[in-house]
Amino acid sequence: MRTRLRCEAYHIFFKNLANGVKTDIISALKKKSMSVNELSKELDIEQSKLSHSLANLKFCNLVGSKQIGKKRIYSLNKKTILPILKIIDQHREKNCEGCKLKK
Repeated sequence: MRTRLRCEAYHIFFKNLANGVKTDIISALKKKSMSVNELSKELDIEQSKLSHSLANLKFCNLVGSKQIGKKRIYSLNKKTILPILKIIDQHREKNCEGCKLKK
């Protein structure tokens, strides 16, 4: 039972990272924290689709948010997701010949 729960957690986590919209959000938030409006303009994605993806990323604590006035500002979970992204980048550089062309 514990193995199954762990596998489901992996599935949910990697499903978030395998989604193009969500990886675009993560890449944008890697540069700086942003509101939904800023992300929508940066990524050219309609707000409803963006909000749905942000909710999924927030559910898994890949991103967090804080309220500043009327705006909700989203940022990456710097303790977990940034080190994971660094490992992925290192792996890509050392092991993924095809990925090196797509920087």
